[in-house]
Amino acid sequence: MSERFGQSRRRFLAATGAATLTGLSGCTGILGGGSDGSDGDKPTLADFRGSGQFVSDRPAPGGTSIEDLPDLEGDLSVYLGGGEGGRYVNLMELFNSYYDGFEATWDTQPSSQLANTVVQEHESGTTQADVFWSVDIGSLAYVSENGATTTLSSDTVSPAFERYHPNDQWVGVAGRSRAIPYNTDEFSESDMPTSIDAFTTESRFAGNVGWAPTYGAFHGFVTAMRLIRGEEATREWLNGMLDQNVNRYNNEYLVAQATSNGELGAGFANHYYTMLVLAGRPDAPLDVTFTQNDAGSLVNAAGASVLKGSNKSDLAENFVRHLLSAEAQEFLATRGFAYPMIEGVDPVGPLPPLSELQPPELDLQKLSNVQPTLELLRDVGILS
Repeated sequence: MSERFGQSRRRFLAATGAATLTGLSGCTGILGGGSDGSDGDKPTLADFRGSGQFVSDRPAPGGTSIEDLPDLEGDLSVYLGGGEGGRYVNLMELFNSYYDGFEATWDTQPSSQLANTVVQEHESGTTQADVFWSVDIGSLAYVSENGATTTLSSDTVSPAFERYHPNDQWVGVAGRSRAIPYNTDEFSESDMPTSIDAFTTESRFAGNVGWAPTYGAFHGFVTAMRLIRGEEATREWLNGMLDQNVNRYNNEYLVAQATSNGELGAGFANHYYTMLVLAGRPDAPLDVTFTQNDAGSLVNAAGASVLKGSNKSDLAENFVRHLLSAEAQEFLATRGFAYPMIEGVDPVGPLPPLSELQPPELDLQKLSNVQPTLELLRDVGILS
């Protein structure tokens, strides 16, 4: 592989701000427990699984154990995009420890930046990496739309929910839903609306709701609304929130934290920020709910693809399959509070199963079209 160069015909436009923070029950295939990884033994299920209140008494994860997959052998280069990089690096380090003959290395940058790099390298015939692992579907879609990925086999993608491998050029490995964190001292679950429209019209939410409008996840949310409702209806909703004196925060963790502190009654944030707050403060007056069939219940995903031009496509695809193993999905669910992408692995704590959420009908690949959203947010005055 040669040095990177070349220009893309069209660049993937990044959202402003960081996209931060994503059963083999009773079967002998699941890794045995007991090792803490410090005695030179292979990592076990205990090493993949997180700890704390949300993890105690969890059943063994379902799915295919890495013990039942072909060994990972050789060196693999991964382009790792997005703010979940540290956690995903930890998972790759576990794979490196598990297989004596395998070593994954990684280049971590924002997903959109790496998506541009992948396309440039593909167009110039200088592909440098074997796998593109991104925190958002938009970047994955951009890369596949530019012909830079290979088709994944049915054996690789079939463990994942069908919605998250629409063309088999990429497959989702960790889900995240838009959600409404709310303060339980102020609201009960029955008080919370099932539509985002209520936040623009009801007086109880005036000055009492927070968002993080420079955040990439927020841009995905508004992009979904624009695709579902059209630009003018989305503009009306945004102006309605401004009229309600919505509170502005720098990131969505701060939205969830402010809600738990009673500064807000509710907010807009990815689901796992509520889990992060509760993991540190189990008694916080905080819970999470979900709207139905609108952009407020959008389920996005981190995912992975095998890059065209890699001379290690078999190893790369086996690596992607490992990301959908029982152990990896347990890791992502219990350490990152992500929604698992396979049957048989439960989400943590109070989260409902993914099957009980009601996300909107939407071609997730169209979330790559962020630029009109940014222009709309500037025009309304939410972004400068």
